[in-house]
Amino acid sequence: MKILQRLSASKLTPVFIRLFLRLKSSRERPSAPLGSRLLTNPDDVFKHNTWLVRKKCLKSSLISPATDEFDKEASLHWNSFYEVHQDRFFKDRNWLCLEFPELFPLAVKDQTVSKSNSHHSLHQESPQTFAFPGQHASFRILEVGCGVGNSVFPILNKTNSFLYCCDFSPRAIKLVMHQDYDDSVCHAFVHDLCEAEASFPFPPQSLDVILAVFVLSSIHPKIEGVINRISAYLKPGGTFLFRDYGRYDLTQLRFKKGQCVSESFYMRGDGTCVYFFTKEEVHQLFTKAGLEETQNLEDRRLQVNRGRKVIMHRVWIQSKYRKPYLCQPITKWSM
Repeated sequence: MKILQRLSASKLTPVFIRLFLRLKSSRERPSAPLGSRLLTNPDDVFKHNTWLVRKKCLKSSLISPATDEFDKEASLHWNSFYEVHQDRFFKDRNWLCLEFPELFPLAVKDQTVSKSNSHHSLHQESPQTFAFPGQHASFRILEVGCGVGNSVFPILNKTNSFLYCCDFSPRAIKLVMHQDYDDSVCHAFVHDLCEAEASFPFPPQSLDVILAVFVLSSIHPKIEGVINRISAYLKPGGTFLFRDYGRYDLTQLRFKKGQCVSESFYMRGDGTCVYFFTKEEVHQLFTKAGLEETQNLEDRRLQVNRGRKVIMHRVWIQSKYRKPYLCQPITKWSM
């Protein structure tokens, strides 16, 4: 109390404003995720480092002469990545159950059953000409850019849903299909999201959830078309779950001169690429695809390596967009 009395109103006001804006940033904030330990230091460390970040990013934004290499050889670079690292590079995403409970239908059954019943007359499954994997499942999930299965198996271990997973690296899909792979609950396949004519092994309006975790950032120039195409496979009421790099994340700061392909889009040393989003960009991409926002957060975290005494500023965007319950034409589908 004595400390608060010593602080002037001019110092307290900005603190309360930032807290208010942070709480207001989403209509559906999870109960405990997204860095619930808020930084309340009056020295305002995030504001100071944001200034440093902007200056450094602008200074390093030199366009690389190989601006189209990522598009022509992206699959080769990612295939080489998985050849080298196998399944040892990324950790399993066991945090999914906390951040994205929509992936686990038992956890969200009470929230969705009433809506499903009330809108049943507005939606029917698309008529199928051919049988398809998972056609008898009551809940279907698609993960795009699944890599070696760091989301796949944590999801399958906690749900009875049918899971489709795809990646444009044949090597990654081969690693997914190891001894724990069960084709009665999962269908893994090679697919290039940027290929407009590439088909999926399921009909339109057949998915309950689409998951994209740190994948759309690697295909930045074609993101809009990708989101538009795959959103057509969501059922009315289905949800698109998104998590990816945010603008001025530590990863962006570490790029050197000559690695910037275009604004906030960079090429790594191994030829793979990454884009850094803003909340506003994400909102525009998904709403243009006809989806409705249920969550759109900028997750800013101050991570500390206690052993090395290193402070790391991380920025991620986490979003959830729902396909509205509207009368839509049913399209006949065939593989």
